[in-house]
Amino acid sequence: MTESRHNLRERAFQAIFSLEFGQADFLQAANFAYSYDKQGQEGKELEVPAFLLNLVKGTVDNLTEIDGLISENLKEKWSLERLTLTDRSLLRLGLYEIKYHEETPAKVALNEVIELTKAYSDQTSAKFINGILTKFVED
Repeated sequence: MTESRHNLRERAFQAIFSLEFGQADFLQAANFAYSYDKQGQEGKELEVPAFLLNLVKGTVDNLTEIDGLISENLKEKWSLERLTLTDRSLLRLGLYEIKYHEETPAKVALNEVIELTKAYSDQTSAKFINGILTKFVED
């Protein structure tokens, strides 16, 4: 069964979030995010979909630039470190997909990260993330 891209984005967010704790590399994080809830798969290595791997690896590989772009677009008294881990991870994933993942239209990537924000954070964070990421979506 093929999983939806929305579900794979959600798992990419979970992997990126887990990397904040420095306990795994991107491949381990993506593998765990993809397989942690799969029933009846004990002892069998699951193949992580390329889309999920691309999102996580791409975010990690471009992290310095992504963080710089996010920092440049925060208001004066805010810093990347001051953001919640959830919001920071969602911003990173969203900005990677908008700026670097040419396969996905920027407006689709923006909408998807806003939906994930509503699920994992709150309405205030959704507005905040929308405000930052909209600056990177070209008409």
